Amino acid sequence: MNVVYLFPGQGSQVVGMGQALAAEFPEAARTFEEAEDVLGLPVRQLCWEGPEDTLRATENAQVALFVTSMAALRALRAQGAPEPAFVAGHSLGEYSAACAAGAIDFAPALKLVRLRGELMARAEAGTMAAVLGLDEQVLEGICRGAASTVVIANYNSPDQLVISGTPEGVAEASQKATEAGAKRVVPLTVAGAFHSPLMEVASAELTQALKAAPWRDSRVPVIANVDALPTTRAAEFADKLARQLASSVRWTDTMRWMVGQGPATFVEVGSGKVLSGLVKKIDRKLPTAATEDPEALRKALETLSATAEA
Repeated sequence: MNVVYLFPGQGSQVVGMGQALAAEFPEAARTFEEAEDVLGLPVRQLCWEGPEDTLRATENAQVALFVTSMAALRALRAQGAPEPAFVAGHSLGEYSAACAAGAIDFAPALKLVRLRGELMARAEAGTMAAVLGLDEQVLEGICRGAASTVVIANYNSPDQLVISGTPEGVAEASQKATEAGAKRVVPLTVAGAFHSPLMEVASAELTQALKAAPWRDSRVPVIANVDALPTTRAAEFADKLARQLASSVRWTDTMRWMVGQGPATFVEVGSGKVLSGLVKKIDRKLPTAATEDPEALRKALETLSATAEA
């Protein structure tokens, strides 16, 4: 059975994340210390004490989530967890996935994550909303017909889509989605129109940094957000991550590709269980595990051990 590591993106942050892992696993503690040395920021205070408003800021949340995921990954590996057959990360989480796959080292990846968060925070104002229970083709048509910019930013699961764009565009699409039969439309508390054309101004500077980063071929494939296809070559990472910022996150297609490779156990590496929930929306029978605290991490190791023996 394949093992798949999934890495969460913005929205999974919570005050206190990673603290229990760092208290129990030296590898996790050293990850937070290393992050502070690299960035000169109080990463432990940010993750463990917040406050929530400060942690939620895009430039902070992305750093915090990346470091917490890497802390959990290093703790997993120190406890003998198997290497995955594939990895994937949701939006920001794709940087964690690339690092986990060996395509880039921790320090340069962390610097890219910090830059990405800062650029996204400064990009043109916009907003996002989750649309539940509406066919994606119907919603795509609504977005195309809107008077102001709005697109589907995240294809999270068959019944969960996220739209992104100008406030006017998102408001119009939200209203029309409700009229078309969406079960719910939920405005999101975000700082901008992520994964939409409004991010193109941020994408230009990020692209330069990505191209200059020390990429190498990965040990295992990273299933990319922009096309839901395996990525292993060094040159591909800069290109796909540059396009990712203003492109849709094709998470449903990513999950279906990995499920199509055979039986698998999905381990969410880092804060929360958002991605585990999305796995279950693809198939409730798919085994998942979390690593958000020491107890969850130990259960994940037990699950991996049991599936390896099956």
